[in-house]
Amino acid sequence: MVRKRNAGSTSNGSNGSETALSSSSSTSIRVSTSKGKGKQPINTATPEPTEFVVQDHHPHTTKPTHNVPFTTIGLAAYLQSVKGGVTHFNKRWDNAVPQYAQIIRPSSFAVLDSVPSPTEHNFTTLFYPPGTDAQSLKDKPFLIYDDKFYDIIGTNPTLTLIADGGSDPLFHEATVWYPPTDEVFFVQNAGAPAAGTGLDKSAIIQKISLAQAANIASQGNGTGFVDVVTVNTTTEVTNPNGATNFRGKIVFTGEGQGENVPPALYWVDANEPYETTVILNNYYGRQFSSLNDVAVNPRNKQLYFTDVTYGYLQDFRPAPVLPNQVYKFNVDTGALGVVADGFNLPNGLTFSPDGQYAYVADTGANAGFWGFNYTKPATLYRFNVDDNGNFGNRQTFAYIDAGVPDGVHCDSKGNVYAGVGDGIHVWDSTGLLLGKIWLGETSANFQFAGKGRMVICAETKLYYVTLGAEGADITSSSYSG
Repeated sequence: MVRKRNAGSTSNGSNGSETALSSSSSTSIRVSTSKGKGKQPINTATPEPTEFVVQDHHPHTTKPTHNVPFTTIGLAAYLQSVKGGVTHFNKRWDNAVPQYAQIIRPSSFAVLDSVPSPTEHNFTTLFYPPGTDAQSLKDKPFLIYDDKFYDIIGTNPTLTLIADGGSDPLFHEATVWYPPTDEVFFVQNAGAPAAGTGLDKSAIIQKISLAQAANIASQGNGTGFVDVVTVNTTTEVTNPNGATNFRGKIVFTGEGQGENVPPALYWVDANEPYETTVILNNYYGRQFSSLNDVAVNPRNKQLYFTDVTYGYLQDFRPAPVLPNQVYKFNVDTGALGVVADGFNLPNGLTFSPDGQYAYVADTGANAGFWGFNYTKPATLYRFNVDDNGNFGNRQTFAYIDAGVPDGVHCDSKGNVYAGVGDGIHVWDSTGLLLGKIWLGETSANFQFAGKGRMVICAETKLYYVTLGAEGADITSSSYSG
């Protein structure tokens, strides 16, 4: 159950009211490959929601594969045979596999005994490596594909369910940590039939207390859920979708609504009464399609955002009058320009910590109410960012094996994380998949909350993660001005 409270006030909101939303004690997730004859759904049913919290703080120990002592010559031969030498040797032998992690070697599925037909396994289904199933991945959700993932998850990673919205996708995107109050903001899914949002009513902004989340996680299973507080801004942020820290406040993208409420960028004070200002709502007089995500370039401190036709594809915006593009916006001068185009459906956006690279997700394979096209992108692209803040040298960074990449963020070391169809995927800066945080369900977005903490939005569920990595310093004044 989600405990809902309202914060702030608008003409249709009230302060401090509390409403109980219904929820289910367990969730069965079935993803259908298609509606064609003879095409059966893949069952990705998960057990009753489980909190992965270590109580005794003693990491699980995995014994070495070899028990025979090395001679000097034997040790040297072994080190020569293992890529990475002594560092890799120490990683494999001295580091324990954390209690809620497991090793998945890509070599284990390079050749399969039987490869499913395209109607059985495709973009809409989940892949279970040999020797695993939904239960085993849920039990140990930190999947180590490369030994570099040890440094990211740390010695004792945990995954805790902290809120459940039942059938309402309350936990969608715009995940932002606000350090002064140690709260995380996020938004409901706009255009989702289960929410009734989009054309008839706007999606809402919400927040939680991380102190409360950490307290629940520390107490173990069945201790309850966090309070989910509705944020009522002084000016409605209509169908919010993306957000970022900016100059001590939060910038939200609004997708717009119908013909007469244009998409816009909203600048919101994260403290009550949540004073809100519209800072951009047109491109030389033309309405944007439906603004999606927004990020700050740490080098020039300017805002960059994606504009895409999802509002039209979900029936709450008119036909577009602009291409799907990435824009650069100078808040101080009002200067606005396009830095990248040629996408199918540009979505999530972020920068490397040093601002040398930009990452843009293209979710073209998922066309909203129009359905799926498996041959379209489910891809992360990387661009070089020059001294003028323009994009160039587009490269394919990663193609996703489960659903599409949506929200994308970096940690302080430049590793790249994306919310996808089975949870969170993590790559190093070369595009090598290091590991996954397995949810068995879609995460559209997530965010670090400083060092060692992360909040994951999974549509109807909200998770709290502890791990070893630290998020890029996007909340500091030195980053966003």
